[in-house]
Amino acid sequence: MAGRGSGAAARWCVVAALVAGLVALPLVLRALPADDRDVSAADLRAAVLASAGVGFSGYAVSAGGLALPVSEELPQVADLFSDRTSMRVWWRAADDHRVDVVTAAGETDLHQDPTGSWTWDYESNTATRAEPTLIALPRPVDLLPSTLGRRVLSEAADGELGRIGARRIAGTDALGVRLVPAEDAASVARVDVWVEPDTGLPVQVEVVADGAGQASLDTRFLDLELTRPSASVVAFDPPPGAEVRPAPDVEGLVAVAQRGLPRPDLPETLAGLPPRPASGVPSGIHLYGRGVTVLAVVPLPVGQTAAIRRALAGEPEAVVDELGTRVAAGPLGLMVLRPVGDESRLLIGTVGPDALETAAGELTGGPS
Repeated sequence: MAGRGSGAAARWCVVAALVAGLVALPLVLRALPADDRDVSAADLRAAVLASAGVGFSGYAVSAGGLALPVSEELPQVADLFSDRTSMRVWWRAADDHRVDVVTAAGETDLHQDPTGSWTWDYESNTATRAEPTLIALPRPVDLLPSTLGRRVLSEAADGELGRIGARRIAGTDALGVRLVPAEDAASVARVDVWVEPDTGLPVQVEVVADGAGQASLDTRFLDLELTRPSASVVAFDPPPGAEVRPAPDVEGLVAVAQRGLPRPDLPETLAGLPPRPASGVPSGIHLYGRGVTVLAVVPLPVGQTAAIRRALAGEPEAVVDELGTRVAAGPLGLMVLRPVGDESRLLIGTVGPDALETAAGELTGGPS
């Protein structure tokens, strides 16, 4: 009897060890050293910018640490940058892809085609059609490592880039390139982009704010297959019985909000930042900066700024003074300037608090 009991215990120990090994296997694989390659940062950047046509499918997770204080006004946008977003993606091209956002309550699918996009909400049986537009709110596709990596490196100068070794990500030995913005006004300390070396596809992006101990935004693939998915997986037709409706007219809403506002007389530079081309931005909004360091000046009717001002002032680290109300959410700075006549201005961008204060002083004529 004692022998049989000892044998059973031994077998269960073996089973337990196997289970523990299977559970730990993904962690072990991620911990294995990755093979680096002799590729320069400039060449990696060029490969990333050429990767938009790489076909792939996979599963990505974006974790944001930006607690935006305007969630009551734009809840879906705020959630993108402050919550964990799980995405399944099938990518054939920049104008031919599908991204499913998966939550505990269900999923919402975005299908992009050359003539627009469909957003399918299974729970509400609703399909929303959006036509191509110059103005669009951030969407989950913008947080994919592949999309975000190309965007942040698109204007990087060679002197801002450096290699940071290799890392094992989604089963590939990804090569790292680090972007350190050169602008003094920058609130982003660095952006680390990890790249699949054979295709140039970014597989992880980490954005770290100045003075932060961890990434304010971390988006990465957990699973990745580098083959072009079939067209049938990406295509979408509203199912019978579904409610079909048009997407909100963002361009129209912006035009109405700015109707009657005077054209602002803005300086040539702002907080030391040069003017930035504003393609795809409403005419009333002015941009300054370069690369990942951007500051936007948005004219607003005084009556429409009260809710934003209250939201900003309610933040624990908000600063309220004669220039206005300002806060920082990770690398993102927001400020509502004190009203001048019937107009106020919103400053928003990836600049530090000193740059916000300087810009406010230059725009209002107040202390800076």
